[in-house]
Amino acid sequence: MVPRYSRPQMEAIWSPAERYRIWFQIEALAAEAMAALGTIPADAAQAIRDKGAPRAAAIGDAEVARIDEIERVTRHDVIAFLTFMAEGIGESARFMHQGMTSSDVLDTCLAVQMTRAADLLIADLDAVLAALKARAIEHRMTPTVGRSHGIHAEPTTFGLKLAGHYAEFARGRARLVAARAEVATCAISGPVGTFASVDPRVEAFVAERLGLAVEPVSTQVIPRDRHAAFFCALALVASAVERLATEVRHLQRSEVREAEEYFHPGQKGSSAMPHKRNPVLSENLTGLARLVRGYVTPALENVALWHERDISHSSVERVIAPDATIALDFALMRLAGMMEKLTIYPARMQANLDALGGVVHSQKVLLALTQAGMSREDAYAAVQRAAMATWQALGSAGARDFRANLAADAEVTRWLDAAAIDAAMDAARDFRHVETVFARVFGEA
Repeated sequence: MVPRYSRPQMEAIWSPAERYRIWFQIEALAAEAMAALGTIPADAAQAIRDKGAPRAAAIGDAEVARIDEIERVTRHDVIAFLTFMAEGIGESARFMHQGMTSSDVLDTCLAVQMTRAADLLIADLDAVLAALKARAIEHRMTPTVGRSHGIHAEPTTFGLKLAGHYAEFARGRARLVAARAEVATCAISGPVGTFASVDPRVEAFVAERLGLAVEPVSTQVIPRDRHAAFFCALALVASAVERLATEVRHLQRSEVREAEEYFHPGQKGSSAMPHKRNPVLSENLTGLARLVRGYVTPALENVALWHERDISHSSVERVIAPDATIALDFALMRLAGMMEKLTIYPARMQANLDALGGVVHSQKVLLALTQAGMSREDAYAAVQRAAMATWQALGSAGARDFRANLAADAEVTRWLDAAAIDAAMDAARDFRHVETVFARVFGEA
């Protein structure tokens, strides 16, 4: 991922130096387990730990370059790393990697990296949820128009809008927690996963020390359906990001102007037009969400490997694992900040709600007519007639609003008097159950 969209803590998980440090930890733990079982000398395992740990901890750019230099000869990344470590450990290094295969190190390392990345993303989601909850409660009773097909539908509250997004992100968090558990597996099972050359107790020891579960059947590689589920979980979170970003983009449109991204002092919206205040953050989030979702298909394609293993998945994961997690980490951080500072215009929301002359209350009038005794078909025709008359005259001199058109319709007034029409159009009726929804979402009265 490009530096512009990378945060240091997430980026560090995927750095070559950190990857090699995790590789060493896996190798050292395996050696210690083997020493306890009598497979290798105890003093060799101790030397691997004592001499290897500081060497691994000191890996920086120069050491990564040295491993790369070795790999140009060996054409094998794990062998290059083992050679590099042997240069510092000495004779005892021959007991490293006993009975193991490269995937034991690579797949277990990937599990560590993905769980660490998931932990950061879960924390990011908590920040988004906190921001959404605070703003939803702040605007739980702020009236605004609900829209379907982009057209005014019925009144809602801005808090209810945000509560819906909160609930979606809460589901995304639960999926990510489950996906983290699914990828948190360790495989130290040797060639083709039979444990012919490494005791299963070594795997159990390494898994326990790394906070992982053992992979029941590794076939030399950890099955990639686990990883595919992880990337699907990331994609669903990204889709939630885009849905909220799209809402903000619409609300910031000049014709709507109900909410907008915070415009910082000194910020510029356009190189050509000084008046511009563009939704650049939410547009950026939309693009990042597309990237994260785009990694799902390669992850699914990785599931079908040849026989017990191949490495067609390897090149894919070297790209999508860091890029997807880094991009989503940045997006969630940006989204949390955007929602914390989102500028909201309740007066403009009310103005838009009133802009169509009251037709947003059409269903409640329809229901009042049917409850008064009018057939649904006749009631629908009468209410639609009044609504269309209101629509068609909007903005013209002397135009009647929806309430006036209803009152002028003899079929309507035959069933409803003025007080009944007013009661049907009372906006307070729209928000009677806001607290019920909030209790469902936030667990509050």
